[in-house]
Amino acid sequence: MDQEYLSEWRAFYPSKSVDLGIHASVYSYEDYSKDRIDAWLNYNKKMEKLLADPVNPYRTGRPINARLLYNQISNEIYKWEITQPHLHDLQLYTKAIAQSVQPVWEAVFLLEKEKADIICQRLQAVIKLCTAAQNSLTTVEATNLSQGIRQLEKAKNAFNAEFSDRIIKHSGLASCSTIHEDQQLVVQSIEALIKHISKELKPKSIKDSKVLGITRYAEQLARYTDSALSPEELADIALEEIHKVRTLIEDVSAHYLSVQYPDKSYSDASSMVKAAFENMEKDAPENGADYLKFWEQLSRDAISFIEKNKIASLPEFQTLRIMSAPESAGAAARIGWVDSAPPFSPNPLTTLYLPSVPDTLPEQEKIDFWSSFNKPFNRMIVIHELFPGHYMQIKISRETSHPIRLYFPYPVYFEGWATFCEWVLLDAGWEKERPLTYLAHLRKRLENANRAYTSVQVHCNNWTQEQVLKFSTETALLAPQFAKSLWGRIMRSPMQLTSYFLGGKQFTALLKAEKERLGTNFNLQLFMDTIMKAGPIPIDAFYEIFKNR
Repeated sequence: MDQEYLSEWRAFYPSKSVDLGIHASVYSYEDYSKDRIDAWLNYNKKMEKLLADPVNPYRTGRPINARLLYNQISNEIYKWEITQPHLHDLQLYTKAIAQSVQPVWEAVFLLEKEKADIICQRLQAVIKLCTAAQNSLTTVEATNLSQGIRQLEKAKNAFNAEFSDRIIKHSGLASCSTIHEDQQLVVQSIEALIKHISKELKPKSIKDSKVLGITRYAEQLARYTDSALSPEELADIALEEIHKVRTLIEDVSAHYLSVQYPDKSYSDASSMVKAAFENMEKDAPENGADYLKFWEQLSRDAISFIEKNKIASLPEFQTLRIMSAPESAGAAARIGWVDSAPPFSPNPLTTLYLPSVPDTLPEQEKIDFWSSFNKPFNRMIVIHELFPGHYMQIKISRETSHPIRLYFPYPVYFEGWATFCEWVLLDAGWEKERPLTYLAHLRKRLENANRAYTSVQVHCNNWTQEQVLKFSTETALLAPQFAKSLWGRIMRSPMQLTSYFLGGKQFTALLKAEKERLGTNFNLQLFMDTIMKAGPIPIDAFYEIFKNR
């Protein structure tokens, strides 16, 4: 059942499939015509009915996979029947138009002749996308519309002059006898779409509504977490965590300062926390080169600690490289990211891009930047990002025998696992000689709860950017670098922001339950290995897995 659905999914989402590492899907392209969308929607409804049958052999034989598949199908129905992007999202079409050709030129797994054949087919797909957009779109938000027009203008220029240069330089395109006619038809189709947008859609464009509102937020939260958790409940438990962790931070700060400065007194808890944080932020890299060297050593130290303390089984072969984020990455370069290989990629190299800042900035700005990415913070975050966090978990899960878990993973699992790993290693003694590392963990834990709390407040209670910034810095004690970027993330990915707190909380509860159940027979390495090998599944499913071992 899952193989049939995956085949249909790949056919409907060929570009997403290529992004997962399924190179064969490059020979197809997106079709958002009404007939194709209706067929896809009807197929999902048929599959939903089959999976809803309690005696379905797939559901009874592989309940975890069936649950993930059912959630995926439910989300597809909700997307195409309720939110209807084909009627309201201009960029559904413009992104596909703009990205239709360049990835083919850049595909290292294709022969030159194959590239030429695919390009010829893509031109027809683009024409069809332009037609589908004109026939289907009804109302579009103003920002979506203006951004879509910009994408179309850029695509038109690319298909005009730039594509003409490609035809001259790439002899293989000559095999497509209608290449010049098709090129002109693409340009004309894009121009016609732009005119249609200006005449029919722009006059009736609607005001942006990035704030979801409590009803839509509740729907998305239930789907994202596959639970009955309400926004109100999420806000309550997140706020409870904020107050709890603030107290822990005050206690740790007081103890640290009493040891560090036994003869110094402080007026209140806030001044102690401020002093401890200042010491943390002073222990910072001097520049990008220093930061890179520091991280390379950190990763080696984390590997040694995990191996020595038998926390988890390390992968046999490392496929990781660490480098500074390029300036061309724009705003992303200021926070860094992990670029994991797609789950089905034949060359599974993962790159950790470290946060970077131009040397040309004023000295004080560079000092402020590096203080946010101080060394105690990084000694803690290496656990989250690499060992045994994201890098190690994703690498191991690639070996799962359940492809459905790699196609449609449980989203709360990822950040929840990485957050949970911080606690496990610190509890095992990682950096125990440096109390500021534990303080950095508590600050991150506070940030995670704040992410969930402010996500609810913005989308359900109309908090402004100023309210988020004030609460995040004054109550949740966020470092300036992170507080500034929070608003954008709340707007772009409000559900993902909840996963750090919710997932970490669920994994911690699971660990506690297993320790209580097994007592002296509990084996941490077996516990951690089981979770990574099972893949990104709903966290509550692990209770049954461990019970039946």
